[in-house]
Amino acid sequence: MDKLIYPGIFNSDVTAFFTGKTLGADIEKICAMLSIRRENIYLPIQRHTDNVLILDSDRSPKIADAVITKRKGIIIGVQVADCVPVLLYDKDKGVLGAVHAGWRGTAAKIVKKTIKIMMEHFNSLPGDILMAQGPSIKGDCYCVDNEVKEAVLRATGDGNYYALKNGKYCVDLSAANMLQALSLGVSAKNIWSSTECTHCNPHAYHSYRYHKDHAGRQGGFIGILK
Repeated sequence: MDKLIYPGIFNSDVTAFFTGKTLGADIEKICAMLSIRRENIYLPIQRHTDNVLILDSDRSPKIADAVITKRKGIIIGVQVADCVPVLLYDKDKGVLGAVHAGWRGTAAKIVKKTIKIMMEHFNSLPGDILMAQGPSIKGDCYCVDNEVKEAVLRATGDGNYYALKNGKYCVDLSAANMLQALSLGVSAKNIWSSTECTHCNPHAYHSYRYHKDHAGRQGGFIGILK
């Protein structure tokens, strides 16, 4: 069984964790681990969109790459294999978010969009929002062409999240998403980021760049079960 990653930034009321290669996104095993029913775990149908789903009583499958909920007793999550799994929690309003941020989502500002919806729909304040980013592919392992770098740059602004290497740009999507959250007023002290690179640790994590079409998925999950 995986050694789960529990970001220490959340309080004890919140169940939040990132999985590795062994547990992956196996919902049945996660249900058994948490002692909850299958219908109480919700994963969206991910398509690298900027769709943000507000989950209430309707839990039918929908295309989205971010989910927000205030409902207790359920776990929301996203699946990744190099992309950044982002978990959000408004510690005052009790609002939860799970975001899948690949380069397309990062270029579409999906983390910023999710936070803005938390602010507009649930009256969340940026200073109350906690954010955790799970293992993902890191800069030196994620070299892309100029078009991808420019798309992320337009969304994020300049920063130290990219560098030119052997004619390609190495982009750290985790760092870019952190900058996007900071630009909305989320405090740096309220952001936790894993330093582990999925591509550098293919024995521990699924990596699309490493495993190609044979890559499975791991995930990030969050909920208030009490």
